[in-house]
Amino acid sequence: MIKVRIHNMMFYGFHGYYEYEREQGQKFFFDVELKINDDDSVKSDKLNDGVDTARVYDLIKEETENKRFQLLAALGEHIADKLLDKFAHVDEVMVRIRKPSVPISGPIDYVEVEVIRGRS
Repeated sequence: MIKVRIHNMMFYGFHGYYEYEREQGQKFFFDVELKINDDDSVKSDKLNDGVDTARVYDLIKEETENKRFQLLAALGEHIADKLLDKFAHVDEVMVRIRKPSVPISGPIDYVEVEVIRGRS
């Protein structure tokens, strides 16, 4: 098994329960892990047989910046499903989203949601 991880990607999006969050927007931070059981990329040493991390980054950026969700879990599931659709050789995807600006009345670094999706 091969795991490909990208950590701490930052995108500006318009997600949140409250209307002002979806109007004003804010920064969101992402980690993603893709599990591949097929080791064709190791044998061939070709990018098309593996995971092109630039394409992963672009997909997450596109979905985060151009869609709006009330719940981080919904955004995470949407991105995980898109990644599974786009990369046929990926067996499982983990998407972690951190939202530092949350409407909580107290000191807090961020709220984090983790979504794991695999092929059935």
